[in-house]
Amino acid sequence: MDLQLTDKVAVVTGANKGIGLAITTALVAEGARVVAGSLSTENLDGLDRVTPVAVDLLADDGPALLVRTAVNEHGRLDVLVNNVGAVRIRVDGFLATGDEEFDWALRMNFFTGLRATRAALGPMLEQGSGSIVNVASVNSFFQPDSATVDYGVAKAAVVNLSKSLSQEFGPRGIRVNCISPGQVSTDLWLGEHGVAAIVADATGVDADTIRTTAAAAIATGRFTTPEEVATLVTMLASDRTANVTGVNYVIDGGLVKTT
Repeated sequence: MDLQLTDKVAVVTGANKGIGLAITTALVAEGARVVAGSLSTENLDGLDRVTPVAVDLLADDGPALLVRTAVNEHGRLDVLVNNVGAVRIRVDGFLATGDEEFDWALRMNFFTGLRATRAALGPMLEQGSGSIVNVASVNSFFQPDSATVDYGVAKAAVVNLSKSLSQEFGPRGIRVNCISPGQVSTDLWLGEHGVAAIVADATGVDADTIRTTAAAAIATGRFTTPEEVATLVTMLASDRTANVTGVNYVIDGGLVKTT
């Protein structure tokens, strides 16, 4: 199926590795031109049809700088993928999670996307079209617990904002959707300092057991791959789904058992 993304201009945040790199690669494979922003760009440098931008997306003007680069270089902006994000596991629970930790989680997981969206809406409204895809998480609504309390709050804000923006800007040609992955096979979960390793250190159980137990709770018995998330992003970026907006798509291998 032709997703009609040839020569469309996309901005992807947090693009240097994991889900972000997979999204960048998938969009390029569909013919898009990608302005890819991340703190470091070693995995993006030299990629065809990709403009790597080393940028601190936590800085107040970081997301806007990335969007300006896309518009200055290509003259338009068709797709924004707000992917950048991170989680810190709170092994000591809510009472040990101070205001500064909630502030960090909101800046990293909510305000980065908020600022990029604010910057992207200008050129999108001017051309009368655009698709914004926000990467949220099942933690925004499913099994929120003390270990991810600040992360879940921030991702819930992403989902809520997306729904509000879809209503306000839908009549003007802008679509806004969310994707909520469960566990994904990236360093965030499986890396040396990932979730599994942190939980293992806190509980005295080895990391492989944590990974195996987490996978066993998923209907498919495995984590989602970054490429599978990227496939869903490209579909939502495409005008093939031109009447889809305000939706939060879950991709979790059947982890969530309720409707």
